[in-house]
Amino acid sequence: MEQRDALFDDANGHLALGEISEAVAIYRQCVALDPEFFDGWHALGMSLLKLGETKEAIGCGLQATTLKPNDLLAWTALSQMYVRDGQIAEAESAKGNARILSLGGKVMR
Repeated sequence: MEQRDALFDDANGHLALGEISEAVAIYRQCVALDPEFFDGWHALGMSLLKLGETKEAIGCGLQATTLKPNDLLAWTALSQMYVRDGQIAEAESAKGNARILSLGGKVMR
């Protein structure tokens, strides 16, 4: 996981500099090395959303919520992704899960 974490830090550096395409390429390497890497999927999804790659971002967001179904930030991000894609019912559902978590509840997957 040392290599994954080094790549993740590198990708975050590119993201901080506004080099989103470069960050996406490296986040892809992170999740290829470790398909269970929640932070990698979440960061990849948000970066893809910034690039306008909404459908792929949603796939990453779904992977993140599958890995951590009780992560408030993951559901909030997925809701944003769905909104951007015009999938309002799905966005409301994801937002509902985020609301449940914000009130101390749990989401069953």
